[in-house]
Amino acid sequence: MNSFKKLGLIPARAICYSGFRQGQQPGGKYPDYHEIKEDLLLLHGYWKYLRLFDCDPHAETVLEVIRKEKLDFRLMLGAYINAEMNNFNCPWNGGVYAEKQLEQNRINNQKQIDRLIELANEHPDLIFSVSVGNEACVEWTDHYVPESRVLEFVKQVKRRIRQPVTFCENYVPWLVKLDKLAEEVDFISIHTYPVWEYKHVKEALDYTKENYHSVAKRHPNKPIVITEAGWATSSNGRGINPENVNEDYQKEYFEKLMAWTEAEGILAFFFEAFDEPWKGSPEPLEPEKHWGLFRVDRSPKKAIAELFRERHK
Repeated sequence: MNSFKKLGLIPARAICYSGFRQGQQPGGKYPDYHEIKEDLLLLHGYWKYLRLFDCDPHAETVLEVIRKEKLDFRLMLGAYINAEMNNFNCPWNGGVYAEKQLEQNRINNQKQIDRLIELANEHPDLIFSVSVGNEACVEWTDHYVPESRVLEFVKQVKRRIRQPVTFCENYVPWLVKLDKLAEEVDFISIHTYPVWEYKHVKEALDYTKENYHSVAKRHPNKPIVITEAGWATSSNGRGINPENVNEDYQKEYFEKLMAWTEAEGILAFFFEAFDEPWKGSPEPLEPEKHWGLFRVDRSPKKAIAELFRERHK
């Protein structure tokens, strides 16, 4: 059960980091060196492990800042792979593409995997593990990639780097269809979001534990890492009841999750460090924009406000 011990890591807190601010987004304007430095100095000393989602200019700048500023972070670096098949089950606009686009995505995905390998080999002291994708096999994804292709990526990467290799996915596919992939990865990475499944905060930790233990029971010989678990602070009602999200509830879930995972020695990346205004619909209360422990202006929300009051005394 102790994923820190099984992966040879020192127990410490972990968080998902994406530094896109107002007017920035992947494939558009990226955060610059000074903006990422500002973010990492906020996180430094409280979180040691960061999870990055993509092998893009954002990740390259994060690595540059950590090295130049001599910051004590270690990274799980991801490759973001796009749809290689249509997913007609996707519940929102997306998931269905022209064949020409799917073919281009296959080419681009291989380039992402190659870049993941390059960065892992260039920074073996900073990158402690890699992931070949994110939520690409779950039934509701808009970037569906079949298990066989993800398995191919895992095998490719394992041949060419020394770090452990994983694939980050919602907990459900690990229970129903990813047995071959589970066998091949060095550890299993799961996402658990009770609030998306209409759980009240009072039942949320028990539900997270249930998600975790169900995967651990099905795959008893693999370390299990929680690569996403979090609580939104605002919602327009799209998939999440607005009455079920606020800063008090986020604080409660954050504190309970950290207490449990630290007691059990489970590596758990809280989702996420900063609100990301580029995500989801244009509506300001779109829940995808409001998962950060910090607001987009980098002010702390209630979950960590006390910590930062202590820091600045």
